[in-house]
Formats: sequence, C-alpha cells, structure tokens
Amino acid sequence: MTADDRLIVALDVPNIIKGQEVVERIGDAVSFYKIGLGMLTGGGLALANELKQEYGKRIFLDMKFFDIGATVEKAVAGVAQFDMDFLTVHGDPYVVEAAKQGASGSNMKILAVTILTSLDRNDLDGALIKSGEIADLVQERAGHALAAGADGVICSPQEAALVRALPEAEGKLIVTPGVRPAGAALGDQKRVATPAQAIRDGVDHMVVGRPIWQHQDPRKAALSIQNEIATALK
Repeated sequence: MTADDRLIVALDVPNIIKGQEVVERIGDAVSFYKIGLGMLTGGGLALANELKQEYGKRIFLDMKFFDIGATVEKAVAGVAQFDMDFLTVHGDPYVVEAAKQGASGSNMKILAVTILTSLDRNDLDGALIKSGEIADLVQERAGHALAAGADGVICSPQEAALVRALPEAEGKLIVTPGVRPAGAALGDQKRVATPAQAIRDGVDHMVVGRPIWQHQDPRKAALSIQNEIATALK
C-alpha cells in the first residue's frame, strides 16, 4: 500500500529500540515519522538516519532550535547534511532567517513554531507573553515567520484556517500537532481537533503520537486515521 504522508507519527518513545518496535508494528501504513527532543539522548538521530536510509521513510526532526542567529545557523547546517525532510525552529524572524541560511543548498524544510499546542492563555501570562487571544497571536506570529522565509509553520488545528488565510501562507506548509481521533485522550494537549477537521481547515500534515504508538495495535490505529483523512479529502 502507499501511505498518505499527511499523517506523521510522532515517535515520542524513550529510545531507539522502542522506536524500531513501533515502526515495525505499523509497517507500510505510515510513511512519515517525527523524532523530537525526548528521544535525542536515546538514539533519536541514529533512528532518524535508519528510517530515512534503510526504510525509505520521510523524517521530521522536531528540535525547536532557539538561540542566537549564528548558533542556529550552524546547528541547522549540521542537521541538513543528513537529508532530513522537516526541521522545527522557534518562529522568531531572526531565528527563521538564520535557519534558512543553515539549510541553504539542502531540501530540508524549515518549519516555524508559533505557540505550543500544550499552552493556554494562563501559560502565556505566566511567561509574560503579550495579551490577546491565542488565535490572534498565532496568526500574527505565523505571518512574521513566513515573511522571514519559513517554509511552513507549526500551529494547533484550531488556528490552521486562520493561518491558511494569510497572504504569506500561499504555497507554504501548515503542520499541526494536537490532532486527536474522536474519543482519544487529550494528554497534555489543550488546543485540539479531529483529523477530519484538520483536513477541512487546510492542514498539510498532522502529527499524531500517543493515540497510535500507545494503541494495542498501532497499525490498526494508523489505518483508522488514514481512512478518516481519505474520507475528509472526498
């Protein structure tokens, strides 16, 4: 079968051994995987290379780089040599510009993080983020990041339609975590939507982790979401 790469499975597992096990159980139902900071010290980069080179999977490295421009540029350049598909950085324009410089000459897409889907207004107040509705802040932050050269943005599915409406978003990618099948536990996500709703709101890729890899049959769970995506596309 040919898996729809709109679905990205987050391998938010402790180490490379568990990651390999999940991938084997899912098989050809998924073609795109996300590996983040949580597995970095558990062999995450080695697994990313293995899945890319030996399994032919697409890879999204969710590193959320955030530092001075020169450091971000060097870090991104180091990742770019491994032929990854997506890499996240924080959406501050100077960070995005530095990341694009680091990725120059590669096919790796730089995705800008707007506001984490685990955060609500109380969290932003605690972090001294300016007042306003989260949806408005996400849209504003996305616009600035895309204008700075980002290939796409990370936002919750609840803001996807607003981001898609931006002139700067034409031809750009919208990737959404916080997607949960109907009835699935929310976990630490606060701004969520179903796969079907995410598709209707213009999402290019959706990231789903625990509802798949924690399922007693990860392949079955992935195929169920693939079917929901296919139905929504019709």
